Amino acid sequence: MRRPPTTQAFVLDELRRSIVSGELSPGQPIRQDTIAAGLGVSRVPLREALKTLEAEGQVVYQPHRGYSVAELSLADLLEVYRMRELLESEAARVATERLTDADLTRITDAGQDVEKAAEDGDLVAMIAANRRFHFALLEPSGMPRLLRVVRTLWDATDAYRAVYYNSGTNRARVRREHEAIISAAENGRAEDLIHLLAEHRDHAVDALRGTIGEEGQSGPGE
Repeated sequence: MRRPPTTQAFVLDELRRSIVSGELSPGQPIRQDTIAAGLGVSRVPLREALKTLEAEGQVVYQPHRGYSVAELSLADLLEVYRMRELLESEAARVATERLTDADLTRITDAGQDVEKAAEDGDLVAMIAANRRFHFALLEPSGMPRLLRVVRTLWDATDAYRAVYYNSGTNRARVRREHEAIISAAENGRAEDLIHLLAEHRDHAVDALRGTIGEEGQSGPGE
């Protein structure tokens, strides 16, 4: 895998991977000296990466205690997914009218990557491929400002996806739903695509309610 162009980007990618894979679990303190030494970097790019993750809600900072991984919160998940529904529906509606054969190939290829990762049980690879799949659908909308906000929302909920994908039943459901989404995109059925994407998100939230609902009661998310 090619290393990101800057040290800060490299550190940010590694921290994201550690959170998604569960190496850094919800509520776990982040030992900056240990992580910096393990990555072979100074604490400067590590601090900058942590500020980015804090802005996304993936880590929290407490005076005199430092950074820790954010606890999973049902309230946070519901808010983020509601925002995604509003923004992604608009992007999907516009994108459907602009999809080219090259766009459809990218969507299909990403879907196949999701399937392979699901079969291998590789949650990190599945999350990355799933992200490529969804943004291949949305990027043809030509709405870069809207998509920047959507990317931030996705960044904030990767840890939730790891929990969702940990179930073989959920992985199989994702694959089936992706097939229907691809069919709607290929046939230019914008309203069907929007409906299928909404169901796709709702199924993830419903599955996660039982997993994080009780934990998220006291807190402030496919």
